[in-house]
Amino acid sequence: MKYLILILLLIIPFNTFSQDQKTEDVKVGLVLSGGGAKGLAHIGVLKVIDSLGIKIDYIAGTSMGAIVGSLYASGYSGKDIDSIFKDVNFDKIINDDLPRAAKTFYERDNSEKYALTLPFEHFKIKLPSALSRGQNMLSLLSKLTLHVSDIDDFSKLPIPFFCMATNVETGQAVILDKGSLPLAITASGAFPSLFQPVMIDNQLLIDGGVINNYPIDELKAKGMNLIIGVDVQDGLATREDLKSAPDILLQINNYRTINDMKKKAKETDVYIKPDITDYTVISFSDGRKIIENGEIAAIKKSDALKHIASMQIQKPDNPIQIKPVDSIQINSIFISGNEKYTNAYVIGKLQFKQNVKIKYKQYVDGVNNLAATNNFESVINQLKPSTGVDGYDMYINLKESTITTFFKFAVHYDDLYKTAALVNLTKKQLLFKNDVLSFDFIVGDNIRYNFEYYIDKGFYWSIGLKSKFNQFKKVIPATALLTDEELEIINVNKLDVELDDLTNQFYLQTLFRKDMSLTLGAEHKKLHITTETVLTGDNEDETIFEDSDYLSLFGKIKIDTYDNKYFPNEGVFFDGDFHWYLYSSDFNKNFSQFSIAKATMGYAYSFSDKFTANITAQGGFNIGENDNPYLNFALGGYGNDFINNFESFYGYDFISISGNSFVKGVITLDYEIFRKNHINIAANYSNIADNIFDDGEWITSPDYSGYAIGYSVETIIGPIELKYTYSPEADQSIWFFNLGFWF
Repeated sequence: MKYLILILLLIIPFNTFSQDQKTEDVKVGLVLSGGGAKGLAHIGVLKVIDSLGIKIDYIAGTSMGAIVGSLYASGYSGKDIDSIFKDVNFDKIINDDLPRAAKTFYERDNSEKYALTLPFEHFKIKLPSALSRGQNMLSLLSKLTLHVSDIDDFSKLPIPFFCMATNVETGQAVILDKGSLPLAITASGAFPSLFQPVMIDNQLLIDGGVINNYPIDELKAKGMNLIIGVDVQDGLATREDLKSAPDILLQINNYRTINDMKKKAKETDVYIKPDITDYTVISFSDGRKIIENGEIAAIKKSDALKHIASMQIQKPDNPIQIKPVDSIQINSIFISGNEKYTNAYVIGKLQFKQNVKIKYKQYVDGVNNLAATNNFESVINQLKPSTGVDGYDMYINLKESTITTFFKFAVHYDDLYKTAALVNLTKKQLLFKNDVLSFDFIVGDNIRYNFEYYIDKGFYWSIGLKSKFNQFKKVIPATALLTDEELEIINVNKLDVELDDLTNQFYLQTLFRKDMSLTLGAEHKKLHITTETVLTGDNEDETIFEDSDYLSLFGKIKIDTYDNKYFPNEGVFFDGDFHWYLYSSDFNKNFSQFSIAKATMGYAYSFSDKFTANITAQGGFNIGENDNPYLNFALGGYGNDFINNFESFYGYDFISISGNSFVKGVITLDYEIFRKNHINIAANYSNIADNIFDDGEWITSPDYSGYAIGYSVETIIGPIELKYTYSPEADQSIWFFNLGFWF
């Protein structure tokens, strides 16, 4: 039928197109449906439309169709949009994976420890409204449409445009044709459960495809004579494909939209249906093929498209030269929606003020810093050209989070602590607006807990309290705990040791930059070490090596610009620690004041997107006379976040070699063979003994070495790692296995 209409337009004179058509051109509308990743096929269609010289007079879109359509409407060509999406990391967009650098040290610990976070309100655990807040989506679209940020009426764009959303409260379709363009597109693409709803003009909006996934009628109402439509919706699945509950739910949801399309397809003059059978709404990794399929589908309709081009008197305008955004001038900052958090707090998190010229990346980082506090359900930001002067005014509309209590969960296994399951209770705004209380309870082979109360004052001095209990049992070399005289008497090589460590801290912390902190504090430590391997004295059950309370003052400085804690691709790391032990209850009657200083330095460098090197150097030493070895440095095993002065070392089991001073170097080469799957090889070398900095032993050739090859997978519960390690001087090989985030 649609081809017949086009033929009639050529050969039959009728009233619709009179001789006046020379001055009143044919109006061509373009409607783009939603479909998630399948909507990338729209890009291929636009490239063909451009190549044929078709002038589009109005664009209507829903969801992904709104995203692609809005970029085309704002002046990008099909090829431009193709280039843009080549560089987009859809995983970060969908998961709202804010850069690690945007997070405070506290928020980094949260994201690198817990696998699942659930809000808790009115004594009920709630599921979050969506997996993502859409913050990265809004930031990307804001940057791409900055050149039209002065346009509030979408009909004034280079190509007039509107998109569809759904009012989640009423179920009504909503036409978005005014206001903030990036915010409107974000609302149109707010796929339920994936992206949280967006508030616009007091309407809570979600994906327009829920009600109207192909707004052809609304487009025709704009006075369009001919409609080109691109449909990337699913067809109905067969019984062979309906094998799961989600498959069936999706099928039920598709009944209405597919039946609706049967009517709308007939009303479309050039109906383009790309082959997206093998793809889903999240098949972004297949984007190149989907775009190609869009081109193929459009080329099949090239005769009809060429015919439309031949009918048009006016041709497309020359492409707009859109310059990449590098720096922007921020003249004023207007903040709304904040009640519990002051303007000073918000600007402090942004890390830039009014009347400054900054890199656009710094602008995005500032918004991410604010979002990463997790104190706000949404951070809606908009740039508008300033009146009378060059630059932009920044408008921030905040929606403060009403939920302040959370339950968090994680699981873990390693070769030291064995199995562990973590349940965390986090409470924000317990006593003050900027405070947070966190309690981890860890059950498994070893019972542990972590408690922390923190009053966050940003770049001022924050206040914290910590309490942490750790315990484990491990067979270790007897030399790690016994003196030479004791070894001659007892004559054992190994000891089955149980260690309990209770550490309490009060501290002050300040940030010099987002990724640099200084901490000063006081610490109490209760250390209890026993064995049943040898029995001495009157104790028939166990021998106690240590049962002392220690009091110390400490200072720490930390710099961390790694982009990933477990698999860094870039950045530097420094962690320096100094403890001055002033008092001990002195179980062994040999205490005198002493200090321990240690530092870790790291540097990560990427040779390519897949291949990374990470170089780490460590060292530490005692100052003063310390005759007991229980706080000495101990090397061996593999892991993170060890207590006291334990450090990992490939080729040796945990706590295998010890001394009151050490140096260590590690180089790790990591290759991501495919997404989130890593092969890594590593080598480490060390000198460790008593007083190696006094006799120059620290700069001699290393006494200990070890090598490792491993396979690692990044998962939602944390890294899963298997490593084979070998030490030539010990002539032994050891396997290490880790599952989940370290805690």
